[in-house]
Amino acid sequence: MIVEHKFYVGLRDINLNNELTNTGFLACLEDVACMHSEIAGYGVLNIEKTKRTWILLNWKIEILKRPKYNETITVKTWSRKIDKYNAFRDFNIFGTNNELIAKASSKWFFIDIEKGKPIKISDEVAECYKQEDIAVFDDDALNKLQDPGEYISSINYKITKNMIDINNHLHNIYYMDIAEEALPENIKNEFNNFEIMYKKEVKLGDTVKAYYSKLDNYHYITIKSEDEKFIHSIIRFK
Repeated sequence: MIVEHKFYVGLRDINLNNELTNTGFLACLEDVACMHSEIAGYGVLNIEKTKRTWILLNWKIEILKRPKYNETITVKTWSRKIDKYNAFRDFNIFGTNNELIAKASSKWFFIDIEKGKPIKISDEVAECYKQEDIAVFDDDALNKLQDPGEYISSINYKITKNMIDINNHLHNIYYMDIAEEALPENIKNEFNNFEIMYKKEVKLGDTVKAYYSKLDNYHYITIKSEDEKFIHSIIRFK
């Protein structure tokens, strides 16, 4: 099953060049993924009944062309593969002339909200998503990003109420906002290739430390707990 939805590029989602931001892209991808889950019967509105929800583990995104303000884009998504505890979802984004302007892949796990633990994805759940054998990247694996360990700079970032999602954690989109704040001023731009790996949830009131480093032509942001005991997320730009 391929699910698609059209999105209007509005003021809140554009940069100084009037182009859709990376956060704007992520918001569109997240929304259409949630639409698919509503159709399958395991979306936000079903959580109270099913006691199940999806938690995002990885993003991998390649942007070929950025749509501008006042344009309408079409996002298509499908379940690519489900294996026991992990579900893989791919996306294509098309511009106003039906040209491919971006592609993305993601990895999720299924969680029992009462126990707060990942559970095996049953054949019954997998069947509801009607998988498609289509991969947007030649290498369909999502990289396990490694912390470079040596940093050039860092910032502290306080988590506020507007950043919390329905699971009472930091909404996955805001990790991108933190990463972009942590990038040094002289290299700030909208990178067209990026990956995000989520490791440990961030909660309301937490202060995190975001460390910047550069390795092999990649720019890394490692988001750690304030006491530096945990890595919450690693973001890699190119």
